[in-house]
Amino acid sequence: MSEPQTLTRSAPESTSQPITDPYTLPEVEVLARTLYGEARGEELAGIEAVASVILNRVAFAKRRGRYWWGNDVKSVCLKPAQFSCWNEADPNRKKLLALSPRDPAYRLCKRIAKCAVVGELPDPTDGATHYHTHAVDPFWARGHVPVTEIGGHLFYKDIG
Repeated sequence: MSEPQTLTRSAPESTSQPITDPYTLPEVEVLARTLYGEARGEELAGIEAVASVILNRVAFAKRRGRYWWGNDVKSVCLKPAQFSCWNEADPNRKKLLALSPRDPAYRLCKRIAKCAVVGELPDPTDGATHYHTHAVDPFWARGHVPVTEIGGHLFYKDIG
């Protein structure tokens, strides 16, 4: 007689136990959690647009040989003061470190992240490397015209 399935079930791909160091997470996880923290309230197009900004930053860095915000998805996402959800004082950070794989918004962000890292995500932002919500007026956006608006975010390129 075999054991009941509940006793032989393998562990889930990620646990609901909080992570203390995001640098230990795989690239897809860091991107998915960044998307969750920055755009979980957006429709699909808005989340994909934020993912595109991250990929555009990586592409920009690779074209230049390197860049200050990072040269790969993980370093771009976790660069201090670049994505507010990862700031130490931001309440979103605690949520990101304790995400449940059962959270529907997180599952959507993870699907988008998987597509993004394998190059299967179209860029609706026209190469944007920066964005912000309507609720803020960052110094770096002053004097620049957004290339597009998707969901609750304005997207910019040629900043810096």
